[in-house]
Parts: sequence; C-alpha cells; structure tokens
Amino acid sequence: MSEKEMSFWDHLEEFRGTLFRIIGILTAFTVVALIFMPKIFDIAILGPSSSSFITYRFFENAGKYIPFLPDFSADKFNVEILNITMTSQFTTYLSSSFALAFLIALPFLIYQLWMFIRPALYKNEIKSARVAFGFGGFMFYLGCAVGYFIVFPLIFRFLITFELSAHIDNMLSLDSYMKNFYTLILIMGIVFEMPLVFWLLSNLGLIYRSFFKKFRRHAIVVCVVLAALITPSGDPFSLVVVTIPLYFLWELSALMVKKDPVEEDEDNLPAVVES
Repeated sequence: MSEKEMSFWDHLEEFRGTLFRIIGILTAFTVVALIFMPKIFDIAILGPSSSSFITYRFFENAGKYIPFLPDFSADKFNVEILNITMTSQFTTYLSSSFALAFLIALPFLIYQLWMFIRPALYKNEIKSARVAFGFGGFMFYLGCAVGYFIVFPLIFRFLITFELSAHIDNMLSLDSYMKNFYTLILIMGIVFEMPLVFWLLSNLGLIYRSFFKKFRRHAIVVCVVLAALITPSGDPFSLVVVTIPLYFLWELSALMVKKDPVEEDEDNLPAVVES
C-alpha cells in the first residue's frame, strides 16, 4: 500500500478524477467512431451478411481439399437487411459507434482502473492484479474475435438459409441482426474469461489442478453440449469448430491453476537413489 494514507475524501476525489478520465476517453473514441462508422458498418458489421466475408471464403477454399466440409459456395448467399422502424438506423448508428469506441478504448480504461486500484495493493498483490487486468483484457478480445469470425457467421449463415417451407421467404430486420450480432460476440468475450476466473479461484485456494484431471472427460461432454446450444445447425462441422475453442479454454485453465499442496509436496521430495 502507499506510504501516505489517504482519507475517504481523498479516495473519493481520486475516484472522481478516474471517472472523468474514463468518460473523456470514451467520449473522444465515440466521436471518432461516429465519423467512420458508415464505412466500418458496411465492411465489418455487415460483413457476415455477404458471401465475400473472410470466414466464408476460407471454408469455401478449404472445401476443395477437405471433402466433408459443408458447402460454403458463394453463389447465392447475399442477405438483404431491412429497416422496419423509423428510428432503428439512427439508434444503430449511435449504439454501434459507442460499442466500437468501448472496444478500442478498453486497454486505456483498464489502465485507468489499474492506476486507481494499484495504490491500495500490497507489493505481493500488484503482480497478481497486473496479470488479471492484462490477461483478462487479452482473453476478452480473443473471445470477441472468435465470436466475430467463427461463431456468429456459422450461426447466422445456417439460420438465414434454413427453410421450413419453400413458400416462406426469409426477411431479416436490422434490429434482429444487430441483437444477435452483439449478443453472440459479447457471450464469447465473456466465456473466454473462464481461465481468469479459475486462476482467481486457484489463488483463493478454492480449486486445484487435480480438479481438471478428475473432470476432463466430463468437460469434453459439457463443451460439446454448449457448442450444440450455441450452434443450432447440428452439423458435425459447426459442432467441432465451436467445441475446439471451448475445450481449449478448459485446458488453458488447467495450466494456470495451482497444483494441489499434496502434489507439490510429492514433487519436492528428494528422489530415492537405488543402491
């Protein structure tokens, strides 16, 4: 902790300064996002609605060499999104700009929170807190990337091409598209915080590495079930593609947690030398 003890009002003043800086950073990035949003919206946010999206092109090319992949042919896939309410385009413009600003400004916001919290930590706590802030931010970005490039495009393409009857035309509203876009990407960003959560629980002595060894088989089943819930298409390809990152998080969590005290004692025992 800092050598100079701060009063309640000093802490309140420091918190107010941190809050003002966070608001200022978000405001500045939001203004920039508002300027560039029309181009970003067409290229990035509406990207999965077009056959030229990078994920579709990747799997289409991979299908030439891997025969069991689903057909990602770009011949007929080009989704038109309709606006059915008067304010949707304007509110989407504002919400998308703020979401992009928050995503870009996240490292700066984390740094401001870190500078506010750091003086209250002991020296042995600073390293752990630094790891938590840094690793948590990185994993959130990684989860959002997996959601954007893998989970959302696969779910979106299946749902928009699914036909219950040939007499029904699929018409997608802007609100429906944006709701699913934000939800799936945010969910994956949060899911990718799982290793950080297990690491924190391990530091509190609530969970150890033996837990992951004991329940590894169960974890595989749970990952498959979660992947099946996330990807309603049910085809083996989508199931495997989503299951892999989920199981990767489980194994990464196992590497980050501490060993059991009993295991550590056994590892520290001197080796027995045979005569």
